[in-house]
Amino acid sequence: MRIITGSARGCRLKTPKGQETRPTSDRVKESLFNILGQKVSGRHVLDIFAGTGNLGLEALSRDAADACFVDQATAALIKENAAHAHLLERAEVHGGDVFAELSRFARAGRSFDLIFCDPPYHKGLFEQALVFFDESQVLAHDGILVVEHGAGENDMPELSRLCCVLNRRYGHTTQLSFFQRKAYFEEDDL
Repeated sequence: MRIITGSARGCRLKTPKGQETRPTSDRVKESLFNILGQKVSGRHVLDIFAGTGNLGLEALSRDAADACFVDQATAALIKENAAHAHLLERAEVHGGDVFAELSRFARAGRSFDLIFCDPPYHKGLFEQALVFFDESQVLAHDGILVVEHGAGENDMPELSRLCCVLNRRYGHTTQLSFFQRKAYFEEDDL
């Protein structure tokens, strides 16, 4: 796994041993960042269920202002990857439970312009995250939420403030769904 482009282009990222983490493939990541285009530059990024830090580090390499990473199991690995890519000075890493950290961010009034959510598939976590972002202000008013979920995970929870503006399927295993606030969504935004 490597950073595709930007200031850390070509930098290889370490992955954890074992099968607990399922990194986003380079093909899916490249498609994701092609869709986002210039919407990454200058953004405040949140990468939850971050694993190796792959998505947030790619955003930093592409000139995001900063990135906050949350993953209970791999926080040390994310810091190591950020340091190796020379991006640590713009990275903030949290090793707590994702939903506890999100609640803490909400209580502190923190919001992010671009959020990557890549939880383990088929555990109900992406649905739980969608409900949280729909009910909180952690996603900025004009922000973009990108959720990676299993190809068979199509039951979206009822959302009052967020809408899915784009969905792409990659093979038999992966989908990317892009969400924005209904009040902000414009037809040609993504």
